[in-house]
Amino acid sequence: MGWSKHGDGPRGYHHGNLKEALVRAALDLIAEKGPAGFTFAEAARTAGVSPAAPYRHFRDRDDLLVEVARRGFELFADALRQAWADGRPNSMAALERTGRAYLQFARSEPAYYAAMFDANVSHTASPELAQAADRAFGVLREAAEQLVVDLPAKGRPPALMVALHVWSMAHGIASLFGRPDQTRRKIPMSAEELLEAGVLVYFQGLGLPFVRTDS
Repeated sequence: MGWSKHGDGPRGYHHGNLKEALVRAALDLIAEKGPAGFTFAEAARTAGVSPAAPYRHFRDRDDLLVEVARRGFELFADALRQAWADGRPNSMAALERTGRAYLQFARSEPAYYAAMFDANVSHTASPELAQAADRAFGVLREAAEQLVVDLPAKGRPPALMVALHVWSMAHGIASLFGRPDQTRRKIPMSAEELLEAGVLVYFQGLGLPFVRTDS
């Protein structure tokens, strides 16, 4: 769902929906310059409106970035939830799918991903953003809860800790090796293979078998 420039004129404001046009403009500019590389006035110009027009919907550039991040997290949560599929056919296979969905989102939606994680936007900047971010993390937490339930009660790691470890691993691999730009480091394997290997070692260390699946 990346936004692209069509033709040589302003991008976006042709249908009367100013808010949508500004979000699209912000996504274009993030893709071109990064989340810190443009001004509110540039967003207005890219959308084809006057510098004063964006204030009808957003207080400033940061407020616009909050909206972009919120939308990104909504899409991200939907992608993770769909991949998790309530842990079917088993929690390990579902976790592997969810990890691939995490990496795919970073690869296919780099502008959203940058707004979510690289724009210095606090997830508490708005209740709606916090809810969307929590919904995305909630998928990983649900997965962790299902994965640790079969471990012996004595010494069983907290599901929250497991979710945070898996999230950190997925995010680190996505950021270093999964993005479709020049910042991606070259490695002799795919990002998906690297994540799967990391999760394998991690769960084996917890005493939880990790069965590779092609699902």
